[in-house]
Amino acid sequence: MEDRTTPVLYLEMTDRPPEQYAAERVPEVLALPGVQRATWWANCVPFREDLPRTLPEFAVLGVYEAEPAFEAPKGAGSVPDDITGYCFDHYRRPGQGTISDKPTLGLELVLISPPTPEQGQTLRDWGDFVHIRDIAAASPPHFTMITPYENRDGGSPRYMHFYELDTDDPEPAFRGMAPATVARIGSYGTHSVEEWKVHETLVIDYVNTFRRLGVLDRLG
Repeated sequence: MEDRTTPVLYLEMTDRPPEQYAAERVPEVLALPGVQRATWWANCVPFREDLPRTLPEFAVLGVYEAEPAFEAPKGAGSVPDDITGYCFDHYRRPGQGTISDKPTLGLELVLISPPTPEQGQTLRDWGDFVHIRDIAAASPPHFTMITPYENRDGGSPRYMHFYELDTDDPEPAFRGMAPATVARIGSYGTHSVEEWKVHETLVIDYVNTFRRLGVLDRLG
């Protein structure tokens, strides 16, 4: 994704061994109409305790880049019982950050929701104009593009912040992101650090880092 904005990202979360997931599931999803590329990723910090969550933990993340007309698999027989899938459409605002000349080898996956559906726009505005903006402006090492997405079904998790990193060891970069951002906030003082960190409409569903294991483009 490092050189373009992808209209749709379909995510799958599983505890299958990565080799099994790559061999069995990746070809199935990559063959669906509209899917252009598949990548699969290893969870860098399973069961991390420094951030809250509402979603169960998983070991392997599948990310499928797709066209707008893509229809996510649903229903019995379409998604195996040991896999959870979410389809996200690119939100109607651009990603922020700087494109790197290196490939995306790491991810920070952030899934968030508002306490009520009516508070969704307020949360989205804070995410785009405060939280993501300050991170992009601070330009922490290895962080490239940060792109907002919205759950196609409108449920929870409502929004995804898809952070791309040009390192295959993303956890140290993730741990350095907050200090770098806080230092910049303090240097120009437009708002407090607390305003950047949290918001009254923020529910954290999931945050973690992932290392890329493989990539496969659709043929033909």
